[in-house]
Amino acid sequence: MQWMTIFKKEMLEYWRNFKWIWVPLVFILIAIMDPITTYYLPKILDTVGGLPDGAVFEMPETPPVAALMMSLTELSMFGVLVIVLTSMGLIAGERKSGVAELVLVKPVGYFTYITSKWGATLLLVWVSLIIGLLTSWYYVNLLFGDISFAALLQVIFFYGLWLTLVVSITTFVNTLFRTPGVVGFVSIAILIVMSIFNQIFSNKVTWFPNNLSSHIGDMLDSGTISGDLWGTTFIIILLIISLLFASLLTFRGKEMAN
Repeated sequence: MQWMTIFKKEMLEYWRNFKWIWVPLVFILIAIMDPITTYYLPKILDTVGGLPDGAVFEMPETPPVAALMMSLTELSMFGVLVIVLTSMGLIAGERKSGVAELVLVKPVGYFTYITSKWGATLLLVWVSLIIGLLTSWYYVNLLFGDISFAALLQVIFFYGLWLTLVVSITTFVNTLFRTPGVVGFVSIAILIVMSIFNQIFSNKVTWFPNNLSSHIGDMLDSGTISGDLWGTTFIIILLIISLLFASLLTFRGKEMAN
């Protein structure tokens, strides 16, 4: 009952802040931006005056898998940024204002408090991801070629785990700091460090979470789920669970100290 009460409170807050409207819309725009721009680029060039005389510009044919992967690339950049910005005050904001202390006096368990807020954010993120990728899949099928709905479901499932990890990282950082701006900065810094590490050691650490998108691309090309994709998925799930327990320990320690 306590878990559902806090969960519903977060859902109501998202409605009041219009997050249930603008976050899915932003995900749609991010997901369709690159595929549509790529398809209409020759017409855009003609509209703005074309190329200089004698210049030849031939657009290579874009396979449907590559077009869909464009959406994942943009989501990995701008989608992740949106998630961090919307969740950087998830716990830190209430800790700063004193609302968290009032809720925990009820009494509400620390783990209940953290996981209910984490779950509410995940629901928003997953719904936005599903809507965004469904829209992208529609335009990819319309403009570039067919990708099966079953393949899309696999993409949503595996890529959704990556976004779940992003939410978990931000939740953990929320328990470290009271200022949402600091939470956002540190969360983005962690994700940047992870990306740099992956660029340097991607060939040696094939199960690193940031390799997930490339494994999804291989899955779409081959039609089979590779061992590397399953291994990366296992690591991501393990990290999510570890971050939730680390959030509990950190949050409980700081609140009891206060």
